[in-house]
Amino acid sequence: MRVTTTFKDDYEFQSVNEEGNVLDIDMYSADKKKHMSPTQLLLSGLAACASVDLVQMLKKRKKTVNGLTVVADGTRRDEHPRAFTHITLTFTVDSPDVTEEEFEKMGHLAATKYCSVAGTLNSEVDHKFIVNRA
Repeated sequence: MRVTTTFKDDYEFQSVNEEGNVLDIDMYSADKKKHMSPTQLLLSGLAACASVDLVQMLKKRKKTVNGLTVVADGTRRDEHPRAFTHITLTFTVDSPDVTEEEFEKMGHLAATKYCSVAGTLNSEVDHKFIVNRA
């Protein structure tokens, strides 16, 4: 998997994946913000990943899903690196045939076992940095 991120202007960047899908990113203050920041994208990725897994589990069990919302709340350290110290996912499902018990169990599995973003956040990732001059 590969994503290429390019500096556009000032505090704006653009990421493109291998399929050509484009995502704009910025680091402007809230009053000038047009796009999500990298840390907001991390929360979005986590929420989307858990959502996909949860909906697939519900559909596999022939449950009706009329809607699903996941709110990701994150708290970050004050000092650098300003990593997340706590993340809470709050799931709200609209389904006439999913019991509270089923929803809680599948939501937990989606967020802790099957979501690859959550798995990455809970692990030590071997990563390296390569710097090239243009």
